[in-house]
Amino acid sequence: MELALTSDERELLMEVLEEHHREFLWEISRTKHHEFKLALKDKEKLLVSVIDKLRASRSAELTVNTL
Repeated sequence: MELALTSDERELLMEVLEEHHREFLWEISRTKHHEFKLALKDKEKLLVSVIDKLRASRSAELTVNTL
């Protein structure tokens, strides 16, 4: 799947995802139920993967634009 975003859209998406990531970490740290905590950790890993891909695409775009 390919998703084309403007730089403003990408920045907004990054802000939303990073905020959600902080909320995930907070919820994980306070969750007592083991199975729920594991499920949250799995979702958190997926979220980090998406954030990393967006960061990589932003870095690649910045590199291309500066050449």
